[in-house]
Amino acid sequence: MSRPAVFILGGAQTDFARNWSKENKHIVAMIREAMVGAMEATGIEPRDVQTAHVGNFAAELYTHQGHLGAFVVDVDPALSGIPTARHEAACASGSIAILAASAEIEAGRYDLAAVIGVEQMKTVDPATGGDFLGTAAWYEREAKGVEFPFPKLFGRLGDEYDKRYGLRDEHLAHIAAVNYSNARRNPLAQTRNWYMSESHAARHSRYNAVIGGRIKASDCSQVTDGAVAIFLASERFARQYAQRRGLALDKLPRILGWGHRTAPIEFDTKIAESRGSQYVLPHTRQAILDAFARAGVALEHIAGIETHDCFTTSEYMAIDHFGITKPGESWKAVEEGIIELGGKLPINPSGGLIGAGHPVGATGVRQLLDAFRQVTQTAGDYQVEGARKFATLNIGGSGTTSCAFVIGN
Repeated sequence: MSRPAVFILGGAQTDFARNWSKENKHIVAMIREAMVGAMEATGIEPRDVQTAHVGNFAAELYTHQGHLGAFVVDVDPALSGIPTARHEAACASGSIAILAASAEIEAGRYDLAAVIGVEQMKTVDPATGGDFLGTAAWYEREAKGVEFPFPKLFGRLGDEYDKRYGLRDEHLAHIAAVNYSNARRNPLAQTRNWYMSESHAARHSRYNAVIGGRIKASDCSQVTDGAVAIFLASERFARQYAQRRGLALDKLPRILGWGHRTAPIEFDTKIAESRGSQYVLPHTRQAILDAFARAGVALEHIAGIETHDCFTTSEYMAIDHFGITKPGESWKAVEEGIIELGGKLPINPSGGLIGAGHPVGATGVRQLLDAFRQVTQTAGDYQVEGARKFATLNIGGSGTTSCAFVIGN
């Protein structure tokens, strides 16, 4: 039985290089700017929006503010009264908001939904921020009293690969260098003006300190302030929208498939559970397979991937979990240039979390917006030539919540 179509009409993101605290701006200003930008980019009027979903991880910690859905209605008087909600699943919060909005459209409740992902993280010092991020793990067991717990947890993901299959740090350094290089092409990327070479990423020094285990600063995603808004629509609204804009309906991208799986929150439990699997994170693998199955596609139909490189080890994991290589052989895709812009299957042409930035609650929405840009040939200097279908993978916690999408038109 076919599902009702969910169309993506477009959206907007803030400049991920900005520090909103230094601008003396509240998180509500970020929501407002993303929403207004999305309406300007799409031509959507506030009166058209019927429901809104906000993805956010930890505004209560970073900004002492909850109840973020209510701020959406402050963007324009015409939005007053619409139903809103906020969704949290650590770094996958944005994708969960997308899933909630798309489910409402599939159910026929609403025809046009706004999805906003937002995180303001530059409100505290790095050590405090690292402790806040530790709540995405089992805090009492894995993060309490641990300095920068998540680099250590994802360092252990690399250690598990090393134990099972072998892992060379030079391959992780190449992943970092590719993402920084791609980010230079992205006018909204946080690191677009930063310097990073593969040789710099390959060694630790005073400018590339070891953060935890095998993880160096160059292996890490960024601490980012950012907001992204997109509009999702039913076929009925999309048809009217296309006519109004002089577009063919089949030129509008849609969510072709999705996957959503949750593993145990504790890293040791996840690894123990995967002992009989070829895949280090089998639930992540299954989320990807679910998205492909629902979309009716195979890997060869995909032009590129926006994946969750919170650390280089998570992108290394994604390579074999997407099936680009056999399990444990992600290094082959790195060495053969498959993942590079211009390669057979580019990964993170936007720069990913390492290059573009990682405002935690906004990342899943940013990935979907970049996939939209790719399949509408509007990605500018980081466009993958001829892209018709794009995949995303968004991960919350240490591989706990995995959400994957296939976008196409």
